[in-house]
Amino acid sequence: MRKKDRIPIIYEDNHLMVCEKPAGLPVQGDKTRDPDLLTLLKNRIFEREGALEEPYLTAVHRLDRPVGGLMVLARSKEAAAALSQQMKQGLFEKNYQAVCCGRLEEDFGTMEDYLLKNGKTNMTSVVKKDTKGAQYACLDYELIDCIETRKGALTWVLVSLITGRHHQIRVQFASRGLPLYGDTRYNPEFREAKKTYHQIGLYATRLSFLHPQSGERLTFKTEPQGKAFELMDVEAF
Repeated sequence: MRKKDRIPIIYEDNHLMVCEKPAGLPVQGDKTRDPDLLTLLKNRIFEREGALEEPYLTAVHRLDRPVGGLMVLARSKEAAAALSQQMKQGLFEKNYQAVCCGRLEEDFGTMEDYLLKNGKTNMTSVVKKDTKGAQYACLDYELIDCIETRKGALTWVLVSLITGRHHQIRVQFASRGLPLYGDTRYNPEFREAKKTYHQIGLYATRLSFLHPQSGERLTFKTEPQGKAFELMDVEAF
């Protein structure tokens, strides 16, 4: 496997794998035919273990292509079912760090909306509760830092995802005038760069769940990466 295809594996046993997905890498194959996370990891397992058939590996949650960070993958159907059930029961905790353009009015709070995905555009919007197909979306946020730049304020927040909807964090912040840094879909400042790749200011930095066999709570953390977070480490300019 080429060096650039290396994906950090944080934890692995016979039931699951926790890895750190690089931003820009799709979770599974799509129409671009670019390398994807599942295929690369399956190939790694196959080469390492010398399996006679394709190893079982499936994602029990998703990260958008421009988003990097921690992901848990199931190595058996039983583990996949158990982890999916935890998500339905609210036992699976997912935390992100995000950098948005603008200034939060409150240092912490909750965002609640109803979202509707447009299958043709692959974009999601905030709609009224009684809209056909709308799904309830909820997240908690807490301010980490805020800096002033020549182009305006940038705000760094910790996000606890209560529900997992399509583009949820991106849409909910954008609908409040706080689009994420680098987001070519929901941030007008970056929309002109849509045809070129931009890493978004969003990173999955913490996962916590119960091991599907032992029941032990496992918690994994990592630090966010990318230009948006590097900007937050620089004094106001």
